Amino acid sequence: MVRMAVMGASGRMGQMLIRLIDESDIAVLAAAVEREGHPWLGQDLGLVTGTGPRGLIVTADWADALAGADAVIDFTTPSVSVALAAQAASAGVAHVIGTTGFSAEDLEQIAQAGQAGRIVRAGNMSLGVNLLVTLTRQVAAALGSEYDIEIVEAHHRHKVDAPSGTALMLGAAAAEGRDVRLEDVADRGRDGITGAREEGAIGFHAIRGGDYVGEHDVIFAGDGERIVLRHVASDRALFARGALRAAIWAQTQGPGEYSMLDVLGLARRD
Repeated sequence: MVRMAVMGASGRMGQMLIRLIDESDIAVLAAAVEREGHPWLGQDLGLVTGTGPRGLIVTADWADALAGADAVIDFTTPSVSVALAAQAASAGVAHVIGTTGFSAEDLEQIAQAGQAGRIVRAGNMSLGVNLLVTLTRQVAAALGSEYDIEIVEAHHRHKVDAPSGTALMLGAAAAEGRDVRLEDVADRGRDGITGAREEGAIGFHAIRGGDYVGEHDVIFAGDGERIVLRHVASDRALFARGALRAAIWAQTQGPGEYSMLDVLGLARRD
């Protein structure tokens, strides 16, 4: 059995992960972690979730949680994920990161932690989205720059970062297909008199409202035709299932920073 620690146990994703781990025949919940000052701290997890006593106390002690775990699953905030990456690597615990909104400096620190630890980081853990990433790269490579690329994403009103991590994954895949750097071609906002669209730009647009789980369109707009690649998520459980799969997969890997494309066997091999 793979022993799992869940960060942010009280959140929607945290509680979903706990339910899936409880239903798994190859994983067991070893620790439920919350931030300092949270009302769940020191309480029996089963009592605060309404499922009955289970003898597992919610903790804020990362070291204690990692000491009893083989993997930690983390859908929290960039600052927490960056700090945890180094600590998990030191403890020899696989770290699955579903957090988004990282800065370039954050990503560099995570990459450094991955030199000693096992990290799976993805802006989206679903099989469908990662297939979409692969298709986006292939279509971008097949079509010339006369096809304009626009990425449109929609999420619920509570999401705090934009563009979404998934949209950036798709943008990076499109840029890779065209053999350019996303940082050099990304257009992440238009307002007012912006002038004509720059050839080769990859545009991003974010919709926030209601209870969208996650929708992503990659539009290749040419003269006389448009190609649209689309993924619609209707159940957040698919992200939790992907994270659990990644945590189990990471048990057989050496040090490094991996993506869900690696987990799913879809990574590009040059």
